[in-house]
Amino acid sequence: MKLDYKNIHTLGELKAAGYQTKSVKDELRDNLVEKIKKGEDAFTGVWGYEDSVIPELERAILSRHNINLLGLRGQAKTRLAHLMVNLLDEYIPVVEGSEINDDPMKPMSRFAMELIKEKGDDTPIIWMHKDERFAEKLATPDVTVADLIGDVDPIKAANLKLSYADDRVIHFGMIPRANRCIFVINELPDLQARIQVSLFNILEEGDIQIRGFKLRLPLDIQFVFTANPEDYTNRGSIVTPLKDRIGSQILTHYPDDIEIARKITEQEAKLDSRQTDAVYVPDLAKDLLEQIIFEARESEYVDAKSGVSARTSITAFENLLSTAERRSLLNGGNNTMVRLSDFLGIIPAITGKIELVYEGEQEGADGVAAILIDDAVKSLFPKYFPKINKLERKDEETVYDELLHWFFQGEGIELMDDFTDEEYKRALDSIPALNQLLKDHQPDYDTKDVYFLKELLLWGLVSYKKLNKQRFTDGFEFKDLYSSFLKDI
Repeated sequence: MKLDYKNIHTLGELKAAGYQTKSVKDELRDNLVEKIKKGEDAFTGVWGYEDSVIPELERAILSRHNINLLGLRGQAKTRLAHLMVNLLDEYIPVVEGSEINDDPMKPMSRFAMELIKEKGDDTPIIWMHKDERFAEKLATPDVTVADLIGDVDPIKAANLKLSYADDRVIHFGMIPRANRCIFVINELPDLQARIQVSLFNILEEGDIQIRGFKLRLPLDIQFVFTANPEDYTNRGSIVTPLKDRIGSQILTHYPDDIEIARKITEQEAKLDSRQTDAVYVPDLAKDLLEQIIFEARESEYVDAKSGVSARTSITAFENLLSTAERRSLLNGGNNTMVRLSDFLGIIPAITGKIELVYEGEQEGADGVAAILIDDAVKSLFPKYFPKINKLERKDEETVYDELLHWFFQGEGIELMDDFTDEEYKRALDSIPALNQLLKDHQPDYDTKDVYFLKELLLWGLVSYKKLNKQRFTDGFEFKDLYSSFLKDI
């Protein structure tokens, strides 16, 4: 029903307009039904969940369930909860001055009931927009019952000259104030068990107790909880009776493939338009960035139970562009392109976001990040060039022999960090066999991206132990695998 919000200011006008009260769970359900019928996406901007998480979430909403989103960090749990706001009605009427967003047609607080009793149809109402109907609390060990449910306010008692036996001295907590809203508690296992117990009656019976006051307040709230499986063992757990009162538990997950991961990264990265205009990023570089995160999630050095957040690739992408931009600024240029050597600039974005196991601690965070980059290069290499077998027959000819022979006969090649674009291209173009390999195996490859592909080929040969790569303070040197050994003989 469409109501003229601008011209309805009293309870009488609301009744005359034929307003019908609807619970928040019914709002979510009815608006979701309409979107499904129209073929509209209720959770836009969330990628990779189309066939897994979102159908389960929609089923939970249709069932009017309170929801627990269970998954590792950086899996869009809070974002999904935020997007549920879009399924609320545009505006709802509220008794003006009510602390708990009283419905004028079904008041529950003493304030609202007394106001309506006094003013009747002249009771003033205001309209609350759906964006105001989202409340969120991060569960931490210091959260108290008073924070969530409420407490007796001695200052209010003194000002109003009321005794502590009068329920008007109550100060409502976050949950009652979120009446007719979506209320999210993030990291639920971090909430102390005794605080979790205080939620039992709210979820099931609809009444609350504050300092001995038993108030029958049928609160109308859509609860969404988020939790990390790691927390069940590391920091706390969800008490069993509370789990029993949560209608649906939905498991989230990381992107299944690079294409989806790229969509998320490009959507979420906070980039300056001047930066994106000045720095060209080859598609292969974007794929490599996401492959690094995929490698981290499978790495023996990284704690899999902790997870590797999608924020890792987002901040790494931001660092990657900044690394290229800084080099261009130092060289006095206006435009540049990302190079594979620029990926050293993403290491600070990785080291702060991964939890290492004992073996990883032995390698060191920077060392593990460098290993992940090399592993990602090795994984992508066979998609563009002939595979290098782990075991090869002696004297067996390969497509890489001519290139390896070039390095064996020469001094190798240096790619310095501060090379201008012209110097960088000139260095890679100086290897005839490298140019021939691309002509043979990637003849139609985008010319703008071809230099990144050349560098990937060199890094790939290093990862397969066909060439040697050394890092200097200000660049890389690629040489024959045995050249340093032969010089020492």
